[in-house]
Amino acid sequence: MKFVRFKSENNEKLGIFNKDESKIIEISSVLKGREFSSMIDLIENITEDEMEQLQETFGGKISEYVQYDISKVKICSPIKRPIHDIICVGVNYKSHLEETKESFKDDFTETEKTVYFSKRASEIIGTGDTVKSRMDLDTHLDYEVELAVIIGKKGSDIAKEDVEKYIFGYSIFNDISARELQQSHFQWYRGKSLDTYSSMGPCILHKTALSFPIEVDVKSYVNKELRQSSNTRLFLADIPQIISEISAGITLEPGDIIITGTPSGVGMGMKPQGFMKKGDVVTCEIPEIGKLINTIE
Repeated sequence: MKFVRFKSENNEKLGIFNKDESKIIEISSVLKGREFSSMIDLIENITEDEMEQLQETFGGKISEYVQYDISKVKICSPIKRPIHDIICVGVNYKSHLEETKESFKDDFTETEKTVYFSKRASEIIGTGDTVKSRMDLDTHLDYEVELAVIIGKKGSDIAKEDVEKYIFGYSIFNDISARELQQSHFQWYRGKSLDTYSSMGPCILHKTALSFPIEVDVKSYVNKELRQSSNTRLFLADIPQIISEISAGITLEPGDIIITGTPSGVGMGMKPQGFMKKGDVVTCEIPEIGKLINTIE
């Protein structure tokens, strides 16, 4: 089941895709008028019974509910404003670790030490939106396809074996990066946090759709040229380890976003380097979730 935030006639709504993803079913029509103010509100407050109602709708007849043709609405990022900075995992694929050696002075070869950092996003853009590049600040504009994990309930000191209980679902994230800014400071925060440099979507796939720990292909394309192709089974730190480590002494809350690292193939690692320029179209894909497409402006 895929949860979406969308606009119809400039009104924001929450919905789920039907099976062939040609239509969106408005959640409030299924739940008899129950309204959620945002996707985060839904994640935090939807009940098990309500989830079952949505699941039954997804698998059954939809004619009695309010629905929208996918071609007549604007799909938005599933979460507009994160409740905290986005939690990021760095160099979490061995192949990406190898390609960063020439670009970064830091030594990431001690793979048992997971790299964590944060990314600010005042607003997350979605599929079909434009990345408003700041070439005046940094022309080395890079893409990073990542699996995003969306936290479903509040918790801290979470044991590895309990991690799935705290997950709501998964999305695709493009961790757009200004590489010169990233490398000109001791911390990566500034090079990761420019406005519109966080893209997520097109939906949140509920965790019940995938076996855990999940193994999904992650790919990115620039102007239809395949740049990245890997699978989450190649994580150096898997999702149970990441969430268990992050939550040790830190409270995670519903709607928190954790992005799990990118594989090799980023523009920085190419020879010659392949940074994005204005007019480029970048596509991030995880087949089970969908495609996240953005144009560089």
